Amino acid sequence: MTNQKPLLKDPPWLHNESGETRHIGIEIEMTGLTLEEITELVAREQNGTITSKGRYERQITDQQDADWLVELDFHLLKEMGRKQRPSGELGSELGDSAEEALAWVAESLVPFELVSPPLPLARLPEVEVLIQRLHEAGAKGSSDSLVNAFGMQLNPEIPDARPETLTSFIKAFLCLYDWLHERAQIDFSRQVTSYINPYPAKYVKKVTAKNYWPNLAELIDDYLEDNPTRNRALDCLPLFLHLDKSRVRNVTDDPLIKPRPTFHYRLPSSEIQNPVWGLHNAWNDWLEVEYLAADNDRLQKCCEAYSRYLHNPLKRLTGNWVKEVEAQWLNH
Repeated sequence: MTNQKPLLKDPPWLHNESGETRHIGIEIEMTGLTLEEITELVAREQNGTITSKGRYERQITDQQDADWLVELDFHLLKEMGRKQRPSGELGSELGDSAEEALAWVAESLVPFELVSPPLPLARLPEVEVLIQRLHEAGAKGSSDSLVNAFGMQLNPEIPDARPETLTSFIKAFLCLYDWLHERAQIDFSRQVTSYINPYPAKYVKKVTAKNYWPNLAELIDDYLEDNPTRNRALDCLPLFLHLDKSRVRNVTDDPLIKPRPTFHYRLPSSEIQNPVWGLHNAWNDWLEVEYLAADNDRLQKCCEAYSRYLHNPLKRLTGNWVKEVEAQWLNH
């Protein structure tokens, strides 16, 4: 029987700057099921067709001609799995052995990842249904094991590319980060990794300052100075690569950074083994960032309060910013 879950709320910006419905991409990591089991379940739910992309990757094309991916989250193995295995040569046999050894190790440590296409807002409930079906089939998430450091990542399309809008998003995220982190209940295995590091204090203080409203070039340069890495709870590198490729590539040539007009929210854990967990947990909390970003007066006042908190050691020691956020700065 399907558990009743909270509704997925609507964001303050329903459309992008072209007037089209905003799209959201979802990535969910899990174990407990094989590549084929996950693929067949998604294909069945989406009434899609399956294409093999290699020994560790599958693509499901749904009825809207959008592509879902199921893959082992291991870049080297995926590259090896895309190559055909020649037979009868000593070198190829050694290569096969190396690949099999890597695959054996990966089986207990590396998750499979379900990657949705960019979905219009109206299709997000389909992800909630998929999560429930995967849970019922035996999928396991982060807190199921001490070695599981699995996440669910959101890629919400930006409403527009104006620097004021993007700065508002980052300011709002910084103000709400402590609250979001507490709400996410990050388990130990993810706490000790660097994948979801917070922004450095220097950057937080700079961006939450009252008069910090840079142009786009300044916004990107300031970000790159303190965050030249994908390992941030809110990763802006894909967005900034989309907006100014040369500026980002002058600082980092990481091939895993792909350009896209979205924020990359990496903080939430995947707890797909929990029957009451779902997309709503991360999505509705993320929307508090959007609601705050969309309300300039509330955002300015929140930034001023957070700046006072950050610059007052005694208040940081004795106060509780999370409770202050809950009392004053959420979209009640």
